[in-house]
Amino acid sequence: MRERDGRPWHSRLPHKIRTGHTWCVAGCIASVIRMRTLIAITAAAFVALPATTAAQSLVGQSPIRSLPAPQILDTTGLFQARYAKVGDDLFIAGQPTPRALREMKALGITTVINLRMPQEMERIGFDEPKLIDELGMTYVYIPMRGGMGEQAYSPATLRRFADAIKAANGKVLLHCTVAWRASHIWAAYLIQEHNIPEMDAIRHARAINLMDDHRMDASGRQPLEMFLGRTIEGLGKP
Repeated sequence: MRERDGRPWHSRLPHKIRTGHTWCVAGCIASVIRMRTLIAITAAAFVALPATTAAQSLVGQSPIRSLPAPQILDTTGLFQARYAKVGDDLFIAGQPTPRALREMKALGITTVINLRMPQEMERIGFDEPKLIDELGMTYVYIPMRGGMGEQAYSPATLRRFADAIKAANGKVLLHCTVAWRASHIWAAYLIQEHNIPEMDAIRHARAINLMDDHRMDASGRQPLEMFLGRTIEGLGKP
């Protein structure tokens, strides 16, 4: 806007006011630029973030297309050696205490799968099947060990486990003594039933308690190989 003499209207203002006016406009423009830059950076960061918070079910009939990172939780007063949450509906752990089973019930667990042998269960100090029944959860018992027979680490045992995990209606707790057997049969299940690449399943199970770097069956093979009935390249052989 100009006056009749052609000069801009603000040219008639005192010098200090004109200078302040110019500084104010420049400062406002700089602030807008900074704000737009910040918004652009923030938006790019959100686009780059992987969708790790999406719900992921691993129990039941649905296909498993990707593996969530196991969350290792505090075992104090609850489990022996290991307690891991895998996805939204599976927990893999060592031997639970009565307190742990009650907390599992509170977390919405509906099925407990136990892989320990009968002689092992005699030493835990309470009746696990009875407590699970009293809590209204389903108890699935698939005892397993090395060697031969019905309770061996074998494809038939893996089949029984696969049937149990697919039939489970709700969240599942899978346990053995220290989650070693549980880690091996879980990895075998992922490979056999869901076509998860072998090394992806192995790395996933190692994050739980596979321990293939310092433990194996007395036969000289890993339980994972025995469940699948074949040798697995990349598996530890201590």
